[in-house]
Amino acid sequence: MSDIDNVVELRHISKSFPGVKALDDVSVNVRAGSVHALMGENGAGKSTLMKCLFGIYEPDEGEIVLNGKRITLSGTKQAMDSGISMIHQELHPIPFRSVMENIWLGRYPTRNFGIVKLINTKKMYRDTKKLFDDLKLAIDPKVWVKELSVSKIQAMEIARAVSYNSKVIIMDEPTSSLTENEVDHLFGIIRKLRAEGIAIIYISHKMEEILEIADEVTIMRDGKVVGTYPSTELTTDLIIKRMVGRDLTNRFPPRENVPGEVVFKVEGFTSATPHSFKDVSFELRKGEILGLGGLVGAQRTELVESIFGLRLIKEGKIWINGEEVSIHNPIQAKSHKIALLTEERRTTGIFPVLSVLDNTLIANIGSYIGRFFLLNTKRGVGDVKKSIEALSVKTPSAATLIQNLSGGNQQKVIVARWLLTDPEILILDEPTRGIDVGAKYEIYSIIADLAKRGKSVIMISSEMPELLGMSDRIMVMCEGRATGILDGKTATQEQIMELATKFMS
Repeated sequence: MSDIDNVVELRHISKSFPGVKALDDVSVNVRAGSVHALMGENGAGKSTLMKCLFGIYEPDEGEIVLNGKRITLSGTKQAMDSGISMIHQELHPIPFRSVMENIWLGRYPTRNFGIVKLINTKKMYRDTKKLFDDLKLAIDPKVWVKELSVSKIQAMEIARAVSYNSKVIIMDEPTSSLTENEVDHLFGIIRKLRAEGIAIIYISHKMEEILEIADEVTIMRDGKVVGTYPSTELTTDLIIKRMVGRDLTNRFPPRENVPGEVVFKVEGFTSATPHSFKDVSFELRKGEILGLGGLVGAQRTELVESIFGLRLIKEGKIWINGEEVSIHNPIQAKSHKIALLTEERRTTGIFPVLSVLDNTLIANIGSYIGRFFLLNTKRGVGDVKKSIEALSVKTPSAATLIQNLSGGNQQKVIVARWLLTDPEILILDEPTRGIDVGAKYEIYSIIADLAKRGKSVIMISSEMPELLGMSDRIMVMCEGRATGILDGKTATQEQIMELATKFMS
């Protein structure tokens, strides 16, 4: 392969942050008209490398070559002007503006009226419509973004990247919130872009997707490149071995929990919001892991947030240890020993500008208040250090800002936060979304240990293997209704899908 084929060459890139070397002499070449996957455990350096390419970070060492010319990127605008776009894992559109305004933000077409310039909304609509037609996207350019589903917002972001006439598009976990059909549509768009000579750099932890869509795969570990391989030479087991540096023969830990008596019961739960969940009932046993399956839009998140008091219900009852209880807010939920790890880690989970220490203590801060309403810092620091050790959180110190940790380690900090409240019922909403196979195993081990100790777990997951590998029982939802409960030992993917599509026309 000659250098002339490469649209991007990252040469000997190094980048350090306080207490950690994120990138260590990394070199990666990306060919025009190819899908180049980037894989590795959380903290391997994938996102840091792409942020260097997109102008968010400036490398400490090394150089970036684009179309044969060395470039220095001082910001994201310069990157986009150079033909590089990035679709971030965490989407941040402007919800109270139209789709077309989001697409052309900062570069609205204008027309002159004397000395006054006005936005040319007709041209903006035509340009957006043509863009969507080319990509086969059924989205109304005039609709407000707040009305769109997550999958359509994802598609809108891809369209915006294409609208810059980019020659390189970075996609960071683009399928994390998509259904199987939506993933197929996304892959159709990617193949179209590839055929037009555009290079796609594709970051994902989903190995089956990588093997389907990628031409080449670069695997990283501990800030270094392990190697770059044609996807046709790789298997799932080989990717895992090269990612984690060891064989990982079992994707799920052995479980020794024995579910006991019913400790939690939900009956007739119906949302106060129209077109949400309706008449949902289920039981949860002591020491049980109850999986909650379904497709996007099944209202699983809305259900568990209502149980935790974050959303209003129209009717329904909750029993804990045989006693009916009222939960109207999270404070009441916590008083009944219920904890909720939310779906969107960065939006509703972490406090990014606070330290690991603060993020761990914040849900249980009241128990660390001493005399004169002062925080007992010594005891708090001691408990956080124990949590960091117990959950194997990789961080330079408890004083490190949580935003500087990898996604998997951020997730473990949030788990530690809720464990400090000593919950009896732990609700986990997509606990392994966006984290690598090694970190997933560690999260699974924590869940299995909690169940073994008699804690009861409700786990929402959109990954079939995860539901089947970790659940004692699986409750499936479709369009807001519970459609069935399966035994985790005998359930199949086909049974789950049948229940997940039961009410779909």
